[in-house]
Amino acid sequence: MSDDYEEIDLRALDDDELVEQMHDDLYNGLKEEVEQGTRILLERKWGADTVLDRALVGGMQIVGVDFRDGILFVPEVLQAANAMKGGMEILRPLLAQTGAEPIGKIVIGTVKGDIHDIGKNLVSMMMEGAGFEVIDIGINNPVEKYLQALETHHPDILGMSALLTTTMPYMKVVIDTMKEKGIRNDYIVLVGGAPLNEEFGKAVGADAYCRDAAVAVDTAKALIRARRLARVA
Repeated sequence: MSDDYEEIDLRALDDDELVEQMHDDLYNGLKEEVEQGTRILLERKWGADTVLDRALVGGMQIVGVDFRDGILFVPEVLQAANAMKGGMEILRPLLAQTGAEPIGKIVIGTVKGDIHDIGKNLVSMMMEGAGFEVIDIGINNPVEKYLQALETHHPDILGMSALLTTTMPYMKVVIDTMKEKGIRNDYIVLVGGAPLNEEFGKAVGADAYCRDAAVAVDTAKALIRARRLARVA
C-alpha cells in the first residue's frame, strides 16, 4: 500500500467523495480500503443494495470500460475484481436478508479437455461485479456436468469457455445435447475464449460469442433484458 493511500481518512469523506474514492481503490485493486469503505457506508445506514450498485458495480463498470479499451490488462482487472470480492463478502449476507434479486444467474465453466481458467475467472468476477449470481463449475467439464449444474441451479445463462482449438468443438456437443433434451431454449448460451470468433459462436448454436469479460457482461445484460421483455409481451 502506498503512502498516498494511507493518508486518506475514508471516514472524513462525505458520501459522494467516499464512493468516488472507493471507485479509485477498486481500480487500483486495494481490497482492504474497499472493505473499509463498504463498512463505513453501511454504518451510515446505506442499504446493502445501494452500496453494491453505486460503490462496487459503479467502480467495476469503470474497470470494465478501461479493460475493453486496452487501458487495463488482465492482471489489473483480476486485482480490481479481488478488491470487489472483499466488499461483496461483507454485502452478500445482507443482500440475502433483504431478498435483493441479482440481475440474473449464470453457470459458467471451461469445457472438457481444457484446464485454462484465467479468462473464465475474469468473466466470473466481472459478472459478479455487475450484480449477477455466478455459479462457477471450474475446468474440464463434460456435458453431464453442465446439464447437472443447469438442473440444480436453474440459471438464466450458461457460459462456456475454451482456450484450445482442440476443445472448442466440445461446445457444440453440449449445445446439441441440450437440443436433444429439449432444454436449449430455456437458457441463454454464451461462449468465449481466445481462439473463438463470432462465426464459430453462430456455427455451434450459441446465442452470442463474447470476445472479453466486459463484452460478456454487456451481452448478458442485454440478452436477459430482451428475454424478460419478450415474456411480458
